[in-house]
Amino acid sequence: MTPLHYGRCLTGIVAREGLRFLHQRERFVAALVRPLVWLVVFAAGFRTVLGFSVTPPYQTFIQYEVYIVPGLIGMVQLFNGMQSSLSMVYDREMGNMRTLLVSPLPRWYLLVCKLLAGTAVSILQVYAFLIIAALFGVGLPLFGYLTILPAMVLTGLMLGAIGLLLSSFIKQLENFAGIMNFVIFPMFFLSSALYPLSRMKESSVLLYQLCLANPFTHAVEAIRFAAYGEANGLSLGVTVAALVVFLAAAIYGYNPARGMMSRKAGGPAG
Repeated sequence: MTPLHYGRCLTGIVAREGLRFLHQRERFVAALVRPLVWLVVFAAGFRTVLGFSVTPPYQTFIQYEVYIVPGLIGMVQLFNGMQSSLSMVYDREMGNMRTLLVSPLPRWYLLVCKLLAGTAVSILQVYAFLIIAALFGVGLPLFGYLTILPAMVLTGLMLGAIGLLLSSFIKQLENFAGIMNFVIFPMFFLSSALYPLSRMKESSVLLYQLCLANPFTHAVEAIRFAAYGEANGLSLGVTVAALVVFLAAAIYGYNPARGMMSRKAGGPAG
């Protein structure tokens, strides 16, 4: 196989995911309405000024509406990662995934291409959300719209890898919907998406520790710091580590000889 074949594969998978997204207008509308509703509801209920440390000892005080924007960006990417994996379960039921995975290209590369395609779609959704939020007077610093891009690529890949791993376990679409809710809401609420970790620690040390162990917390913090041109080394490190672990587990899960796919099919498990 030549680099040209790898390039064509990546282009084809990304184009397919893009066309699927454009044809599924309801998915696009839901991706915009969901964070906008949260923004309006929580902004109405918590019109306070919060302080959080960007780079100690510097302190930045911002309105609550601005504080939760990175959390809602993470929400968009989290839901998109789950929905992209839902489409993989659907493709597997319809036989499309089988056609893709029997390609002579390495299976891990095909899965990475799917992951990149889903991340690209999630980034488009995020910028559409940010444009609409800015029209309502809620936005990031001007340079933040550019500096969050690398962080969104990383967090989108990590969250997509979680969904990819889940899709290797789930055999039917009906089961996947329940698993999505079981994963999405705990990850979202047990994070710093809506409240600073310092406030969470004041409420409960246990909840604070759960938030720290949640990879979604670090994804949100990576985006939040990037929005102000800063880098949170801990959050970036945890996000990269989580990406490697979840992607490796997903690739193993899709291995017909050793992963969950073979066990569901009755093949060898060792």
